Amino acid sequence: MLLTIDKLIYGGNGLARLPADEKARGKAVFLPFVLEGERVEAEITEQKPGFARARAEKILEASPQRVQPGCPYFGECGGCHYQHAGYEHQLQIKSAILRETLRRVGKIELAQEIRVHASPPWNYRNRARLRLRTRPFVLGYNRLRWSELLAVEQCPISSPLINRAIAALWELGRTDKVSTDVTEIEFFANADDTQLLAELTAEDRGWRQGRKSDLLQFVRALRAAMPQITGVAVFHTTGQGVLEREHIPAELQQTFGADHLLYSTSTASYRVSAGSFFQTNRFLIDKLVELVTGGRAGGYALDLYAGTGLFSVALAKKFREVGAVESAPLSFHDLKQNCPANVRCFREPVERFVGNIERPLDLIVLDPPRAGLAEKVTRLLADSGMPRIAYVSCDPATLARDLTVLTGSGYRIEEAHLVDLFPQTFHIESLLQLVR
Repeated sequence: MLLTIDKLIYGGNGLARLPADEKARGKAVFLPFVLEGERVEAEITEQKPGFARARAEKILEASPQRVQPGCPYFGECGGCHYQHAGYEHQLQIKSAILRETLRRVGKIELAQEIRVHASPPWNYRNRARLRLRTRPFVLGYNRLRWSELLAVEQCPISSPLINRAIAALWELGRTDKVSTDVTEIEFFANADDTQLLAELTAEDRGWRQGRKSDLLQFVRALRAAMPQITGVAVFHTTGQGVLEREHIPAELQQTFGADHLLYSTSTASYRVSAGSFFQTNRFLIDKLVELVTGGRAGGYALDLYAGTGLFSVALAKKFREVGAVESAPLSFHDLKQNCPANVRCFREPVERFVGNIERPLDLIVLDPPRAGLAEKVTRLLADSGMPRIAYVSCDPATLARDLTVLTGSGYRIEEAHLVDLFPQTFHIESLLQLVR
């Protein structure tokens, strides 16, 4: 089947259409690893009532923007989506998708230019989470659209130190030194890529009761192979499917090491514990903070979904008082450690907190998860009359949904930024500055 790619859409796919018939225009077809304008020979892989999925068997007419991917696993690994496009073109794709999503979902026509802030396209990630199997040993990521494990021995979008740790782990696995209890491992690197925190997901909790376990031997071997690992934390999955961090007994503290890293930015050094959220692009953290807080000052600012305090600490240097709201216990613990005295920290859901705002605010910073704002939060903010909101989003569809309510209540978009925290992937990080 011959298809022509109309455009790229959020999620990494290209959009084409089947031939029209007398009843309606052709059904939409979604294909990965194609570019706008390309003609491809495709095979349909899935038919649904409203759309179809396909894969490109052969590129008949390639886009001039097509390049050779920089990773040997591209196309099989589910992590990257745009390595077949030059980086400048990736930014153009994301800008177009952000603008179109705001128009289609939120009925918002951006009057201003989207200011794009590029990242170095490779080795940018300070965090990588990998699955592993021990018999036989395999370390890697999920295959594209499958839960099957794909073996990988390098990850070009992760930092050099993380790649050294991946190589060291393969060596341990080949010599049967990896614990059979461990199912996942995450590496988190500090700002200058000189130290690592390792987070293990393990099934067996026997070591806590003092029973013999090869987990302890693995932790010792891992830290010996990678002296840059300053600590190892262990998590297990609860019956509700939630990851919960294990308490390390005092007699094993030296074996496991620290449970956090210090991550230095131009603003401050942040304590980031195992299990806490922190931005993953090691090159654009300072730029993101500058865009959110630069040129802002006043009496009282509020940082909702504050995490470990990335924005709260910066706001504290410019506002007389700052409120920081975070509900996750590990992140909240770090938040309190990181923030100066003029920041008051609140551990509660944002939905509950915003209903009790009584004092006037000069600035509200929003950095919600991918699901965006709860409807209650959006309505309360829309009715609050606060003069300025900085909305950091990692999902253009939920951003557009929330902006529909906010702009409908009198807010207008003053600035629109695309901060490319995730090169080679379809993920879009944006910042919208709103005023009223």
